[in-house]
Amino acid sequence: MRRLLIWAPLALFALIFGLVAAGLIKPADRTIRSGMIGKPLPELAMKPLLPGRPGIATADFATGKPRLLNVFASWCIPCIAEAPQLLKLKQAGLEIDAIAIRDTPDAVRAFLARNGDPYARIGDDPTGKAQIALGSSGVPETFLINGRGEIVDQHIGDIRADDIPAILRKLEAAK
Repeated sequence: MRRLLIWAPLALFALIFGLVAAGLIKPADRTIRSGMIGKPLPELAMKPLLPGRPGIATADFATGKPRLLNVFASWCIPCIAEAPQLLKLKQAGLEIDAIAIRDTPDAVRAFLARNGDPYARIGDDPTGKAQIALGSSGVPETFLINGRGEIVDQHIGDIRADDIPAILRKLEAAK
């Protein structure tokens, strides 16, 4: 019995090491998905961030045509990385609207001048209230809204070139 007690600390260490190693090899998925997928777009009435460009209203999305709603910020590095992909989606004929999170008109204007402007509308969300209503947990995030104004998909993180075919397929299915 005494011999077994001598080996107990080593066995306990081996068990803890095994659990940690298993967590490193296959970490848990910690992605927070929106609970709004499959539901109508929440009531949005955001003033425009930039003069001469419309803001965002829920009624804009129930027009019979699917569109993307991109949640972004000028201070967001991954938002810069996804800008070329959004421009490609716009060139493919997709309408893209945006919600600018905790941003200023000058900063967004500079962001669009540097990275291109794929947006038809940009709504101002200075407090993140609309972002929370969408179930968005960060920037960038993009929601696919069908022609009836329902959220049918969510892309978390920056859109990359290899994401574009899947987004276009989902857009076609949302018609």
